[in-house]
Amino acid sequence: IITEKTKIVSFVLVSNILGTVNPVEAIVRRAQEVGALVCIDASQAAPHMPLDVQALQADFVAFTGHKMCGPTGIGVLWGRQELLEDLPPFLGGGEMIETVSMHSSTYAPAPHKFEAGTPPIAQAVGLGAAIDYLNAIGMDKILAHEHALTEYAVKRLGEVPDLRIIGPTTAEDRGAAISFTLGDIHPHDVGQVLDEQGIAVRVGHHCARPVCLRYGIPATTRASFYLYSTPAEIDALVDGLEHVRNFFG
Repeated sequence: IITEKTKIVSFVLVSNILGTVNPVEAIVRRAQEVGALVCIDASQAAPHMPLDVQALQADFVAFTGHKMCGPTGIGVLWGRQELLEDLPPFLGGGEMIETVSMHSSTYAPAPHKFEAGTPPIAQAVGLGAAIDYLNAIGMDKILAHEHALTEYAVKRLGEVPDLRIIGPTTAEDRGAAISFTLGDIHPHDVGQVLDEQGIAVRVGHHCARPVCLRYGIPATTRASFYLYSTPAEIDALVDGLEHVRNFFG
């Protein structure tokens, strides 16, 4: 996939549909061999594990705020300073201009030139509080908790007849979001019946329809676990799936 013509390599650190933890070091090394820039989407990683953007050796790292206990409408973009200086602003407005005349203008230095107009103040405060909250708990503890939950979930889901996990089937190779299919029952029907039992899952393509096509499936049901999830909730999910099978059986 990566050739001498490749200019930018963009990939997820952890897949939001497969749960796969991608081999960042190998991908970045290959991209650097052909002189390509690297942009990593860490939205499914930053809330769940310790993250050192310097160690990733990427040119850009981005992640959203709402997946890490923060508000919607805000995220984080980290970039190498020289690249941020080279990038033009994508939006015009207050505070992103340093000087302006009728004939020319000079943009403010990063990050100001990318933050035109009134900033999302409440969202920024909320995201900062969320990050402080997670750091106070400890990202190592969150990772260990989720790993134990994922290990238990993979085991319990494996006990459900006709259930197929889409992605790695070992906790060591994946994050805490598990996508699956349940026999010939459409994922949307699975999600609706689970919802009626008070069990929240996500159904659909998860913004990754090519993956569904690759696996020959219409969509998936996805169960996601976080720092507040418990083994009892996994048991409830499995019981709910048994009810789904009986309902459509």
